[in-house]
Amino acid sequence: MTVAEPLIAPKIHTARPWQVVLLNDDDHTYEYVIEMLGNVFGHPVEAAFLMAQEVDRAGRVVVDVTTRERAELKQEQIHAYGPDHRLPRSQGSMTAEIEPVEG
Repeated sequence: MTVAEPLIAPKIHTARPWQVVLLNDDDHTYEYVIEMLGNVFGHPVEAAFLMAQEVDRAGRVVVDVTTRERAELKQEQIHAYGPDHRLPRSQGSMTAEIEPVEG
């Protein structure tokens, strides 16, 4: 009778999560933010409204946590979304940053 070798689980490397952070400005309305978050991320109106309030109050809000590649794509989509047609002074899209999730 032989003794079985202990099973050693292989190390699983998981990608570090990244977050997409929307930055506040005075050139976009709540309606724009809610619409953009719905179109780019699929956020429901209620969640997008809460995010719009947070970015207005705090100056930034995390709108997604995902892989680095998807975060980069979503950042590009925010930057390409275009100006807010509701405000004549709006000349372009909102700004977003991506950063690794701390922890």
